[in-house]
Amino acid sequence: MIATLAEVSLDSADPEALIGFYQRVLGGEVDVVSADFVVLRLAGIAVTSSRVADYRRPTWPHSTVPKQVHLDLRVGSLDAAELALVAAGAHRADHQPHPDQYRVFLDPAGHPFCACLPADWVARP
Repeated sequence: MIATLAEVSLDSADPEALIGFYQRVLGGEVDVVSADFVVLRLAGIAVTSSRVADYRRPTWPHSTVPKQVHLDLRVGSLDAAELALVAAGAHRADHQPHPDQYRVFLDPAGHPFCACLPADWVARP
């Protein structure tokens, strides 16, 4: 091993709102907030967001605007996770390749992410 993952950084037009969404979903503590950069500290990793002036939402599943990043979140129940993620501010993506194995959502900045069952989160295509 050469390194460990320290953080995942997400571009957005509104870093504070995006990190607020991820805090509702993942917990953790926000410890840096500026007009252009916000940090959410989790156990062993940080999720950050930087303001990008001309940010364009990804157009997943089409690649007109690439998805830029993709997170997989391990959940115990897809149905329960869907209800909670939507309540936290996510949107269920229209395109669902394998909704019985994992569900695709869009965060408030349009980044796609998946809610995955423990057995499927690594092995899916």
